[in-house]
Amino acid sequence: MEILNYDTQASEVRIINIGIKSLSPGQFLALGYIIVISIGTLLLTLPIATVNHQGLNVLDALFTATSATAVTGLIVVNTSTYFTVFGQLVILLLIQIGGLGFMTTSTLFALLLGKKINLKERIIIQEELNHFNLSGVIKLVRYVILLTLGLEAIGAILLFPKMIVRYPLSKALLYSVFHSISAFCNAGFDLFGNSLANFTGDIYINIVITSLFIVGGIGFAVIADLYRHRKFSRFSLNTKLVLVTTITLIILGTVVIFILEYSNPNTLQGLSVKGKVLAAYFQGVTPRTAGFNTISLGQMRSASLFFIIVLMFIGASPGSTGGGLKTTTMGSLIAVVYNLVRGNDEIELFKRRLARSVIYKALAVTIISLAWVILITMVLTITEKAKFLEVFFETVSAYGTVGLSTGITGNLSGIGRVLIIVTMFLGRVGPLTLATAIGEQKQQGKVRYPEEKVLIG
Repeated sequence: MEILNYDTQASEVRIINIGIKSLSPGQFLALGYIIVISIGTLLLTLPIATVNHQGLNVLDALFTATSATAVTGLIVVNTSTYFTVFGQLVILLLIQIGGLGFMTTSTLFALLLGKKINLKERIIIQEELNHFNLSGVIKLVRYVILLTLGLEAIGAILLFPKMIVRYPLSKALLYSVFHSISAFCNAGFDLFGNSLANFTGDIYINIVITSLFIVGGIGFAVIADLYRHRKFSRFSLNTKLVLVTTITLIILGTVVIFILEYSNPNTLQGLSVKGKVLAAYFQGVTPRTAGFNTISLGQMRSASLFFIIVLMFIGASPGSTGGGLKTTTMGSLIAVVYNLVRGNDEIELFKRRLARSVIYKALAVTIISLAWVILITMVLTITEKAKFLEVFFETVSAYGTVGLSTGITGNLSGIGRVLIIVTMFLGRVGPLTLATAIGEQKQQGKVRYPEEKVLIG
């Protein structure tokens, strides 16, 4: 009987191993994030995680763990007052894993243990980091880890002088490290209880925090390209597109928020000119998946909220700590429109020709993203009592892994919370990655059908 039992267990182990090895990169990434979120949920339900020593209920723990791992920042309970230091450190760890990426974190431990990274693992890393090819992918992982930890350390050091004048040493250290990691990972979690509303006019804090999440949001490959070449003409097409789109959105966001909110007595009107510019700048760049705010979003004008929704939907850049549609996706689609209007058969950008596969991928990501946001918004307008714009704002914030909210997150129904959880997960894994992970099929053979045109426009 013992021999039979041993064989049965061995067979089960082999079946599990075969099952895992047969997963596509997209399926493996999705499974990895599910495991991380599940562990985080379990830890947050422990009595030691909350101040009342009762732990979070399962749904709220799942919401918080997903929000942290997806580096979103939407919360159903106040992070600063509801959680103990243990609970806050669990959230911080989930943010760090989410910011670095599941496979990057796994590779870090593998390298520390001296384990070799096989071909399958390299392919999954390539998928997660949006790297063009397999060559140099492990070198990129080392670079990502060192860069992330290094910049987060610098951010914590820069924040510490401001924290030490407000809090005791231990708390100042925690706050400096927590907000540096949260900012660089574009998570938006805070321990102040009101985001950065206490620092609306503080130029130093505003510059440090925005610098962290802008650098974290442009992508690791772009930072490497900037370091290597340091001249715009020598940058790759990807880097040029990311930089131009990012700078354009930063300027546009600042100017539009400044104009729309200038005379709003609940946001900018009562501030000095310097304060108005600073607050407009911060609120113009933070929708790019950062999730912090220095003015009350719930009191902003409808036009401003709708504009922020557009910025949140576009999001950060590929291979970064941020989410959203991505700057390169939007930039590629604008390039398509521009070239078609000019009558060009080829899509030209910065004296380069954009590959058709890139255009197809950009269109696929955009359509899937729009379809999901529309679907969830429609359902939430039925299940929730909030206004349409508030629900729309919440959905796009979750999908773009932004974390900004007009204040309805804590009042969401059980169904509403589940839908936002799924939306945050989709936003972190990526709509195209998740779609292919679910619908991927092995092709038996390729057939090229006759070409035929349809009327467009």
